[in-house]
Amino acid sequence: MTSRGWRLSAVVVLAAICAAGPERPEVIRTASDLGPLPADRYDYTPQDYQRSQRASALLIRQCMAERGHPDFPLDPRYPGDPVVATAVSTDYGVLDLATARRWGYGWDPEKSLNLRPKGRRMTNAEYADFPACSAEASRRLMRGIDLKRDWLYASTRAIEVDKAVKRDPRLRAAWDVWSRCVAEQGLTRYPDPFAAYTDTAWKRDSDGNTRHTQRERATAVADVTCKRRHHTAELWHAARAQKQAVDITRHRNRYAAGLQALRTYRATIAEVLRKLGH
Repeated sequence: MTSRGWRLSAVVVLAAICAAGPERPEVIRTASDLGPLPADRYDYTPQDYQRSQRASALLIRQCMAERGHPDFPLDPRYPGDPVVATAVSTDYGVLDLATARRWGYGWDPEKSLNLRPKGRRMTNAEYADFPACSAEASRRLMRGIDLKRDWLYASTRAIEVDKAVKRDPRLRAAWDVWSRCVAEQGLTRYPDPFAAYTDTAWKRDSDGNTRHTQRERATAVADVTCKRRHHTAELWHAARAQKQAVDITRHRNRYAAGLQALRTYRATIAEVLRKLGH
């Protein structure tokens, strides 16, 4: 595609973005600032996760009491603390300039500490019974759901749709513009924002956090700045929206079955919280 052809295509896509849905903030700092996507309604949400964790903890506590552990905590620590990783990237890489300036492609290490369980450490006897109770809780929450056929369908399609998105000529052109912009600031010319985020030069620790070096932070700042200058995230979002809408139309019945499975799951969680929650 010629540079003039790309510019015209970008203008058309950006005009479509502006015309569709609620008005977006002038500066994109989070993925939610870009607005919803067609496949969002079929997704397991952060709120679903929080509610499922609470329901699972209540079921596990009930099971553990039945196995002779009446004071088992809702948020127990393991006998040995596992490494806790904190996800800070979005589907579009890093978007927040302040985060890029301070932490590069990593995060404040205090965040990992805040995610550690708040309850007491399990005893060895409790730890021996914990896996069986955890598996029982999972079976209870997934009751009435065909895991492979319905529950995993949307996430399986998401992988295929994202592959198609990455092949989209408009997005490839947008990444190329972003790549040149980063390189013009004396930094590595990455093929796309994924490559910048996952560069081994950042020497991630076992928890996934980086060293926050000067070059890493400079690269992250250039990454975000170039995304804003050239509307990279907006064009990326538009490509995802278009591919998702096409896929949902092609497989409407399968997506509908997946959505019903999600609703069944939510209803089961609500029942558990109502019966066992305090």
